[in-house]
Amino acid sequence: MDERESLYFDTISLAESEAAAAAAHRKSLSQSRNTIYHSAVDLAGDESRNSLRLASGAAAEHMRLAWQPGYRQSTALEHLNGGGDHTDAAIAAQVLALQNGRTHLPTGIGVGGGGGGGGHYGHGATAGGGDDEVSRRLLRQSSTVSNKDKKLPITYSQWKLRTYRRFNDGKRSVDFVLAYNGEDLDEEAANKRKIFEANLMREGIELEYYKEQWVHFIKLHAPPDVLHRYAEVLKIKMPLKPIPGQEQIIAETTLELKSWFTRMCRSLFSSVQLNTDVFPDREQRIHMEFAQKYLELYDKEHPNYFDPSTRYSIIDFVMQRQHFEQGEEKADNLGIEKLVEDGVYLCAYTLHDKDRRGELLKEWASIRKWKNLQPLDYVKDYFGAKVALYFAWLGFYTHMLMPVSVLGIFFFLYGFVTWSSDPISQDICNDNETIMCPQCDKGCNFWRLNETCTSSKFNYLIDNKMTVVFAFVMAIWSVIYLELWKRYSAGLVHRWGLTGFNHHVEHPRPQYLAKVSQSKRLSKKLGEAKTLDPDVPFWSIKFWPNFTSYSIMVLFICISVIAISAIIIYRMAQRASHSILANENTMTYKIMVLPITAGFLDLIVISILDLVYSSLAVRLTNYEYCRTQTEYDESLTIKNYVFQFVNYYSSLFYIAFFKGKFVGYPSKYNRIFSFRQEECNPGGCLMELCVQLVIIMVGKQAVNAIVEMLIPYLMRTAKELNQNYGWFKRHSEQKLVPSTNQFTEDFNLLPAENNSLYAEYLEMVIQYGFITLFSLAFPLAPLLALINNVIELRLDAIKMLRFVRRPVGMRARDIGVWHSIMTVLTHIAVASSAMIIAFSTNFIPKLVYKATHDDPELNGYLNFTMAAFYTKDFETDTLLNVSATANVTECYYTEFRNNAWEPNPYKRPVVYWKILTARLAFIVIYQNIITMLQGILRWAVPDVSGRLLKRIKRENFLLREHIIEFEKRQAQELTQTQLQSQQQQQQQQTVGSEPEDLLRQRLNGNNNNNSNNKNAAGDSSTTYV
Repeated sequence: MDERESLYFDTISLAESEAAAAAAHRKSLSQSRNTIYHSAVDLAGDESRNSLRLASGAAAEHMRLAWQPGYRQSTALEHLNGGGDHTDAAIAAQVLALQNGRTHLPTGIGVGGGGGGGGHYGHGATAGGGDDEVSRRLLRQSSTVSNKDKKLPITYSQWKLRTYRRFNDGKRSVDFVLAYNGEDLDEEAANKRKIFEANLMREGIELEYYKEQWVHFIKLHAPPDVLHRYAEVLKIKMPLKPIPGQEQIIAETTLELKSWFTRMCRSLFSSVQLNTDVFPDREQRIHMEFAQKYLELYDKEHPNYFDPSTRYSIIDFVMQRQHFEQGEEKADNLGIEKLVEDGVYLCAYTLHDKDRRGELLKEWASIRKWKNLQPLDYVKDYFGAKVALYFAWLGFYTHMLMPVSVLGIFFFLYGFVTWSSDPISQDICNDNETIMCPQCDKGCNFWRLNETCTSSKFNYLIDNKMTVVFAFVMAIWSVIYLELWKRYSAGLVHRWGLTGFNHHVEHPRPQYLAKVSQSKRLSKKLGEAKTLDPDVPFWSIKFWPNFTSYSIMVLFICISVIAISAIIIYRMAQRASHSILANENTMTYKIMVLPITAGFLDLIVISILDLVYSSLAVRLTNYEYCRTQTEYDESLTIKNYVFQFVNYYSSLFYIAFFKGKFVGYPSKYNRIFSFRQEECNPGGCLMELCVQLVIIMVGKQAVNAIVEMLIPYLMRTAKELNQNYGWFKRHSEQKLVPSTNQFTEDFNLLPAENNSLYAEYLEMVIQYGFITLFSLAFPLAPLLALINNVIELRLDAIKMLRFVRRPVGMRARDIGVWHSIMTVLTHIAVASSAMIIAFSTNFIPKLVYKATHDDPELNGYLNFTMAAFYTKDFETDTLLNVSATANVTECYYTEFRNNAWEPNPYKRPVVYWKILTARLAFIVIYQNIITMLQGILRWAVPDVSGRLLKRIKRENFLLREHIIEFEKRQAQELTQTQLQSQQQQQQQQTVGSEPEDLLRQRLNGNNNNNSNNKNAAGDSSTTYV
C-alpha cells in the first residue's frame, strides 16, 4: 500500500492518542472535531477536491519528512491551533467525523483506496469505500474496549500488511486464489462452485470469501495437517534437524579452495557475488521423504520446510482431483482446469510475495545485475525446482559460452590480420582480364572476376586455416558443456532434496484419467474400480492417437519444406526484387541484396509456421494418452522441436550442402521448373551461409524478445489504463478489478501456463543448434549468443516477476528431454561440421592442389578452380545474343571440369574424383576422431562427481542409522510407558485388595487362633461376621 494510505491511518492512532490525553476536555475536543471537519470540507472544495494528492507542494515535503527519524505527524488538535498542513487536516477530519457518528463524507475528502492502481484515485463511492470500511472496523474494535483498558487502534499500514496476502485474521496465509464473476447468474455454474468448494473444505482446505468487487475471490489456505497428509502421499522430501556427524560429512566432501590463487580470484570477482545481506547462505541439511511418524525429526525452522512452492503444489494437487458434480464421480467432471476451461471460474492462481519479489527484482531481475550470480536457492523457493533449474541451466550455458566467444573473436581477428596474405583474394583483386559467364539466362551480362574482390576478402575471414580448428574446438566444447552441466545440476538437485525423484513418483494427470474413463474398452476392463490407475495397452489404444499426432507433425514438416522450397525457387528465378531494388547485374545485388531479401522472407515464413504449429501441437498432445505431466511435456517438446528443427535449419542446410553443388555447366545447366539451379555467389556459399545464419539467428532472438517482453508490457499498460480511466467497460458501471491487495493485483497479470517454460527452452536450444551446427560459418555466433543470453536471462526473470502470475511450483531433477535433444544435436553437429568443411570450404581442394602441384604458395590455385567455356556452345538464344553483342568468345565458370580446348571438353577430370575421394575420406576420419574424443570425455567426466556420490552414500547411511536410533528410542519409550502403566495397575490392585484380606484375617481371622484365645480373651473379644 502506498504512503498516502499509511499516513491516513497513522493519523487514526495519533488522533486516538490525543483524545485519550485530553480526556478532561472532551466537550471542547468534540467542538474542535466538528470545526475541523467542516473546514476541511470547504478547503477540499476550494482545491477541486484534490487536497489528498500527496505528490504536490507542501504535502510532498510533509510526506518526505514523515519518514525521517523522530518525526511526529501533527494531530487534529494541532491543526485547530494553526499547526500542520491542510492535508493532515482533511485526513483527521474524516477520522473525527467517523468518530462523531458521520457515515459519509464528500468525495473530495475520501482517500482513494480501491479505485485504481498507479497512484490514481477512484470515483464516487468506490474511491473511499475501502478506507472508510477499514476505519469503521478499527474504530469499532477500539470502541468495544473499556476506557480503562482502551489501547490505540492499529494503523492502516499495519492492518494492510497483515491482510495484504492473508486472511482477515491476519494470521493464515493465502496459498491459492479462485476468482469468478460475481454477477454470473448461471445456476449450474454456481452449483458446480458450491460442490467443488465443499469438496475442498472436506479435504481440510480453509476458505474465505472476498466479494467487494464484481469479481469475487475465494482465498484458500492449507493448514498443517493437510500439508502433512499430502506431503506423505506425494513423497516430498523435507530437511531434517542436524544429525550428529552431518557436519563432518559436509566438511569433508565440500571442496575447500584455500590457495592464494583462489583467494586472489575471489577478490577480483567479488563484484559478481550475491548480496549476502539479502540472500544469506543456507545451512545444508539432509532431506528425507516426509512421514508423519517422524514429524519431530524435521527442521520446521528451515526455509525449505514447506516453502511456498511446496504449499502451492500441494493445493494444486488437491484441486486437480476434486469433483464438481453430484452423483457419480467421473474423471471428466473433476479438476480446477476443467472448471476454468468451462468458465465456472475465471482463473486459479497463486500469489506473489511482495517483499521477496521486491528483493528478487532488485538483486536478480535487473539488467544492471547482468554480471552477478543468481540466487538459485531463493528462486527455487519462489518458483519451484522446475523454474529454478531452467534459470540455473541458462546461467550455466551462458557462462560456458564465454570461452568459445573469446576463441571466436581470436579466430575472426586472425582473418583480419592475415587478410593481405591470402593468395586467392589477391589474385582475384589483381585479375583484370578474366571474364566470367552470365549467372542467369535472361538479363544477365558477362562480368569480370575482379568485381568480387571485396567479397573474396570477406569470405577469407570465415574460410581460412583456423576454420577447421574452430570446428574442432566447438565439437569438444559441446560435449564438455553437457557433461559439466550434468555434474553441476546433480549438486543443485541434491541440495534441494530432489535426488532420486523421477516420473514414477508422479501421479496420473486428471485429463489422462478422464480419457481412460471415456474409453469403452477400458471402462469395461475397469468394472467398478474406476478410480484406479489402469494399465493402458499401447497397440490397441495408444497407438492410433500417437500415430495420428505424429502423422500430422510430418504433414506440417512437409509444408515447411515446401515453403522453404518456394523461397529457393524465388532465388532461382531472381525476379522478386528485380524491379524494386538495384540492377541485378551489379555485385551488390548478387552478393548482398538477393541473400538478404531471401533471408528475411525465410524468417517471416519460419515465424508464421512456428505460430501455427505451436498451437496445433498442444491439441495433438492432448489427443494422446500421456499419463503424467512429465510424459505430456516430453511428448509436446519432441513434436515441437522436430518441426522447429526442420523449420529453422532447412534453409541453412540447403545453402551448406546443396546450393551450387549440382549446377551443371553453361552448355548444359541442371534446371528445376525451367529455372537454373543456384550457383554460389561470387563470395562463396560459406559467406552466404554466414549472412543467412546471422539474419535468422539474430532476427529470431529479436522477434522472441518483442513477443516475450513488449506484448506483456503493452497488455499490462492497457489494463492499467482501463483500470484508471474505465476504458473497455463490461457494462456501464463495471471496470477491471482495482488492485487493493495482493490477489486483486495478481488477477490483472498474465496467466502462467503449465508449459510456460517450453518457449524459453525452445529458443535457447534452437540457438544452441545454430552455434554447434553452423558456427564455423560465423565464428562470432557464440559471442552474439552470449550477449543475447545475458539479457535474456534477466528479461525472463523480469517477465515472470512483473508480468506473469506466480506459477505453481513443480518438482524436477533435471531439464528433462531438452538434455537428450542437445545430445542428439551434438552428434549431428559433428557430421554437419565435417560436411561443411569438406564441401563448402576450400580446405580439401587446397590440400589436393598442394599434393598434385608443386606450388606451396597457391599462386595457381585460382585457375585450378575454374574452367573455360566457349560462348558459341551456349544453348539459349538469349545468351548467344549477349555474347555476340559483347563480342566475347570465351568465359570462365567455377567448376572442376575440362577446359573447352581440352579433350573431352566440359567433362569431369581426374582431379575432380581425387577431390571427391578426399572429401569423403575427410568426413569419415573427422567424424570418427571427434566421436572417439567425445566418448573419452563422457567416460572421463562422470555425471555425478565423486565427492557428491560419496556424500550421498554417507548421508544415506547416517540417515538409516538415525532412523534406527529413533525407532529404538520410540520402542524403548513405548515399552517403558507400558511397564509403567502395568506397574500402576498392579499397585492400584494391591492397594485395593490388601486391606480387605487383612481385615478378614484380623476380624474373622483364623478359627484355630480364635478358639485357642477365646477363654483368654473373655468378654473383651468381639467376633465380626
